[in-house]
Amino acid sequence: MKAADRMPEAEEGSVADAPRGNWVDRLAPRRTRPYLRLSRADRPIGTWLLLLPCWWGLLLAALATDGFGLKGAWIAIGCALGAFLMRGAGCTWNDVTDRHIDGSVARTRSRPIPSGQVRVVQALIWMATQTLLSLLILLTFDWAAIWLGVASLVPVAVYPFAKRFTWWPQVFLGLAFNWGALLAWAALTGSLSWAPVALYLSGIAWTLFYDTIYAHQDAEDDALIGVKSTARLFGDRSRIWLRGFLVATVLLMGLAVLLAARDRSVLSLVVALGGPWAMGWHMVWQLARFDPADNAGLLRLFRSNRDAGLLPVLFSAAALAL
Repeated sequence: MKAADRMPEAEEGSVADAPRGNWVDRLAPRRTRPYLRLSRADRPIGTWLLLLPCWWGLLLAALATDGFGLKGAWIAIGCALGAFLMRGAGCTWNDVTDRHIDGSVARTRSRPIPSGQVRVVQALIWMATQTLLSLLILLTFDWAAIWLGVASLVPVAVYPFAKRFTWWPQVFLGLAFNWGALLAWAALTGSLSWAPVALYLSGIAWTLFYDTIYAHQDAEDDALIGVKSTARLFGDRSRIWLRGFLVATVLLMGLAVLLAARDRSVLSLVVALGGPWAMGWHMVWQLARFDPADNAGLLRLFRSNRDAGLLPVLFSAAALAL
């Protein structure tokens, strides 16, 4: 094998499922790396999956009110910063609560806490720091969004424990990860309506889709240590369930678009509806390549959901311009 064909060697302390040569391993000051790994900064897909529902909600609110402006621009930026920080805080909390489980799973035993890079007290301080910075951003939004932001801490706090008491922990992840659809809508409009609720439910179905794919990587280890997941629950029937989540995602998002953009021009409405349509076809593409025995392929499919979730953003932005 030629030298150019070899995979780059893993940086000391890097996490097993992080992309090789990621910016944290290459560029971040060495003392900050364990904390950035704790926040999953070396794996940005989670930030995207938290951010995209925010942008969906913001753009649908703009379609409903025919307004974006500087306020919308700041909400979009604030959501991006907040998604990075709150994803980091949530992952830190998850690793604190799962530190004993993570040490028993091949994919996660290299994480900073079970590998000894960060102590629990240090992790809790880091989590609090990220949460407080997120709060500062949240306080620049309207009161309805602020209260929704505070309420989002409940599903974030509960999610790490869900796999201990239910076969459906992905539902709790969906509740937490898609809260931004409600928050961003409220940040622009000052209230909620049925459109963001339908969008929120669509996001939960999407989360069930992509996180069931992701959970199949750990199905064997989870069975050994007694951790529950939809991947274990569905087993050989996973493809059927994934198809159902795909349909629910598209239909509920389509309903949200209809409710939000029903008073716009026909062309604008049709373009906006292209978002869930295109996203649905991306999910069909994923389903066609789903192989529960191929861990590397499962991870690639999971990461591809950034592109799937960006499609409604692009279509909604185009519809807003019409």
